[in-house]
This record gives sequence, structure tokens and C-alpha cells, in this order.
Amino acid sequence: MSSVEEFRTEIRGWLATHLTGPFADLRGRGGPGREHEAFAERLAWERHMAAEGWTCVGWPEEYGGRGATIEQQVAFHEEYALADAPARVNHIGEQLLGPTLVAFGTPEQRARFLPPIVAVEELWCQGYSEPDAGSDLANVRTRAERDDRGDWVVTGQKTWTSLAQDAQWCFVVARTETGSTRHAGLSYLLVPLDQPGVEIRPIRQLTGTCEFNEVFFDGARTHAGHIVGEPGDGWRIAMATLGFERGVSTLGQQVGFRRELETLIGLARRNGAADDPLIRDRLARAWTGLETIRCNALRMLDGVAAGAPGPEASIGKIFWATWHRELGELAMSVLGAGGTVAAGEPYDLDDWQRLFLFSRADTIYAGSNEIQRNIIAERVLGLPKENRP
Repeated sequence: MSSVEEFRTEIRGWLATHLTGPFADLRGRGGPGREHEAFAERLAWERHMAAEGWTCVGWPEEYGGRGATIEQQVAFHEEYALADAPARVNHIGEQLLGPTLVAFGTPEQRARFLPPIVAVEELWCQGYSEPDAGSDLANVRTRAERDDRGDWVVTGQKTWTSLAQDAQWCFVVARTETGSTRHAGLSYLLVPLDQPGVEIRPIRQLTGTCEFNEVFFDGARTHAGHIVGEPGDGWRIAMATLGFERGVSTLGQQVGFRRELETLIGLARRNGAADDPLIRDRLARAWTGLETIRCNALRMLDGVAAGAPGPEASIGKIFWATWHRELGELAMSVLGAGGTVAAGEPYDLDDWQRLFLFSRADTIYAGSNEIQRNIIAERVLGLPKENRP
């Protein structure tokens, strides 16, 4: 038996043993559009995972991880999804900030911030998008200036900040050089949220839930040493973080996609929608699309093994985001007219309705399709850059 197969067997057995008792009802809970579900219980589950050594498995052992290989990490995420284990509450810290600090942080930053992520004692959110800098991140206007002690004082607004309502910290891209524009003059700051000068306002979504937020910084402060990389080097660090976001965990995401598709095919067979040749063709196209997504994700693992996926990872983001949005539209076609009626008062949605509504955001968050196409055109294909004002 190979080490990957042994690792897969180990995590499968652990999940079968531990996702029981008080944690049994958490199967399938949480996830995009459903982050409000059983949050406290999912947090307790993830801290149980930490106590058993099953968080941050891909991190080096010296930082609290297991030092798992890329293949073992894929096995972990796939088995976790196959067990229908609850959505992770610490994804942003574990999959985005943690690897960024391992790659670019100082020894002091790693010692301060990595252990609480491993233990799920501190949760993080991402302070990138702004009202005028959503997909166009280089248009950031949030500012950070040094005070007389050398600490950073942050003023500005971030929006579409996932899970800020439950986070203690936010990694913030802010403009720190007066007069700078576009990619220059940005810095990557680690900012505590529980302080005066920080206001978090939830944004109610089409699903009726509020996992996105606006975050207002009005003279919020953070320590001088809480900058990752050098001042003005924030763009490079931020792009690396986005690369880590498109790493091995997407293989587990695709297990969930496959479960959704197989369930939808079963529904289409039961209610007769599969007898419609157009519906049948769309279901077949969805199946082939999912296979394409998986093949592309596996191809991108070379970039992950090298440290972080390159600009080619934008291909995968376009593929899965567009596919998942179209799956939501296909689900509505399978359901027919009944799919437009809420299951109950005041706004009780079923899983298919929630999928249809929330997946509209898939092609926008984590980099819109339009921006991904620009990245592919300019940085992969070497085409001329788009004219920008």
C-alpha cells in the first residue's frame, strides 16, 4: 500500500469514528450560502479536529501541520468531502493566510499567528474588495499611515468580506504610499477587528443569509510588525494569497459538485425532466464539464507543488465558477415552475433554490470571470494589456 493510500485510509477511518455522537448531525451543514448553519457546533468540531492533529495537514510540521504531500492533501480534502463532513469555519486562515505567512512572514509573525490558526482559536477574513475596487483590486483606496510610534492606522472601507462577523482578524490590502496608483504603493496588513474604529455591517444576500459584510475602518490600529513583506510590496503578497486559495482544497470542492450533480440527475429521472432531450443534453454536458474541471485541477497541482499556483490557476476558477452557476440554472429547469415557489414562510428555500441564487456569485467572488480572462490573456498568453483609464 502506498503512503497516499495509507493516508487516505487513515483519514477515512478517523472521520467514520469521530463524525458521530454530538457531531453526527453536522454532516452536510454549512458551506457557501449556508455559513450560518450550526456555526458554534462546526467550530467545536473543527477544534476537535485540531486536538486530533487534523487541521493544516499540508503545512510543514515545524508550523504545526503534518507536512502532507500534495497527493496526501488531495486525499484529505476528497475524503473529507466524501464523508459529507461539515464545511470548515477556518478555511480562510488555514488555506489562505497560513500558507502566505509560511512563505512570506517573519519568524515573529509565524510564531504569533500560525499556532492559533492550527488550534482554531483565531478566525480570519480577507480585506480585499472595496466599493470601487471589487474585481479591479488595484484600485484600492483604503489607506494606512504610520503614527508617531510607527504603528499603522487604517482608514477606509472593505466590502463582500466573507465571514467577518465571526472573525477576530483581517488581512487588509491598503495603500500606504501617498500619491501611488494601481499596483504600486500597496501593503498587506494584519489588522485586529475587535477594537474601536472597526464596524462590521452584514450584507443580506438573495438567499436571505448574511455571510458577506461591509467592514469600515476609521482610524483602526495595528502593530508596526503586522505587515507581511515590505511596505509597498502588498500586491505581490496579495496575489500569492489568491494563488493559495486555488490550491488542493478545490479537489474536495469538486466532490461536493459531483454529489450535487448526481442528486440532480436522480431528481430529473424521478420527476420526468430527464425525458426532455434538451434537459438530458444539459445534464450530459454538466457531467463532461465536471470531468474537465477535475482534469484541469489535477494539471494545476504542479504549480501548487512549486509553492503556489501561477496565473494558469485562473483557468480553473473560470471553469468551476461558470459550471456551478449553470448547474443552478439547470436545477431550476429540472424543477420546473414549482422551483420558483418558496417551501415555506417567510423565505424558506430548499437546497436547489439556494444553489441557484447563491451560485450567481460564483463568477464574481474570488476574482470575477472578466478579471480571470484578463489574467489569462496578459500573463499566460502574452497578449497586449487592456486599456485602462
